[in-house]
Amino acid sequence: MSTQTEVFARFREIVATDGWDATWKEQLTLWEGFDGRDIQPPLREVIESVRVEWPRQGQALVPGCGRGNDARFIASSLGLKVTGIDISPTAVEAAQQETPHENVSFRIGDFFALTDEQFELVYDYTFFVALLPSMRPEWGRQMAKLVKTGGFLITLVFPIDPQVDCGPPFFVRPNHYEEVLGSVWEKVIDEVPAASSTTHIDRERIMVWKRL
Repeated sequence: MSTQTEVFARFREIVATDGWDATWKEQLTLWEGFDGRDIQPPLREVIESVRVEWPRQGQALVPGCGRGNDARFIASSLGLKVTGIDISPTAVEAAQQETPHENVSFRIGDFFALTDEQFELVYDYTFFVALLPSMRPEWGRQMAKLVKTGGFLITLVFPIDPQVDCGPPFFVRPNHYEEVLGSVWEKVIDEVPAASSTTHIDRERIMVWKRL
């Protein structure tokens, strides 16, 4: 039986040498193994709360969508047309095989290559920490381009663990998002969630940003 450390080492080796699609083909989707496939409680709570006047029409985006559960939840909860993108063809195929939703579509795509679309809402959960830290400034610039003025970005910051020099997931703190998003955003929620899944307790923070 491999230890968790050994499994993560194998996972990181595959990502580095063969890319994300290989992790899906080898069923090394560790985020599902540790978290299950349920919607993370902080996302559910913030979407269902009345603290933010969420858009009820328009487009939403979930980069690094994986199996697509978050995309379907956002579409069902807010009535938005949601696009899930992932660079892994195997992940997109898995998403398309799940229970369909009329307002959700999935496609193979590179978040950084999106140029002619804008969205009322974007949700980032584990996408930011999957990127090399050197790519984070470009992530911030791309978010500013993709989210419409008055639109929202939800970032579920995880895992907030002791610093490590390897990844993914790469070392992250909430201020890392603020540093690369800059002054074109208003932070409207920034808190430790009231409820977290078992593996996330004391390891996450929910932040909601409004595009100015």
